[in-house]
Amino acid sequence: MNDVDDTLAALADPTRRRVVYLLTKGPQRAGELAAATGVSGPALSRHLRVLRSNGLVEASPFDDDARVRIYRLRAEPFVALQAWLDQVHAFWGEQLGAFKSHAERTRKRPS
Repeated sequence: MNDVDDTLAALADPTRRRVVYLLTKGPQRAGELAAATGVSGPALSRHLRVLRSNGLVEASPFDDDARVRIYRLRAEPFVALQAWLDQVHAFWGEQLGAFKSHAERTRKRPS
């Protein structure tokens, strides 16, 4: 559960969620992400650091220029988050199914 906690903590910030959304369109440079989110380069750098430290994104050098990094999403934390969400969804599905059964039994009883 700790990995899911870390993922949720990293995604608690709306700017970081926006960065993740933008990266679903494909890998991008930090400058592109800063322009699209409307935050300064240093502010975006802090957001990217949080996303990287929690394993949500990874960075790799751009072609031959080691100064430029390309950021992309990593699948693993999102797979773990989806598995947790599926468990929660299944719980509520069971609860709603039990309520439906109860309501149908109660409705069919003669007055």
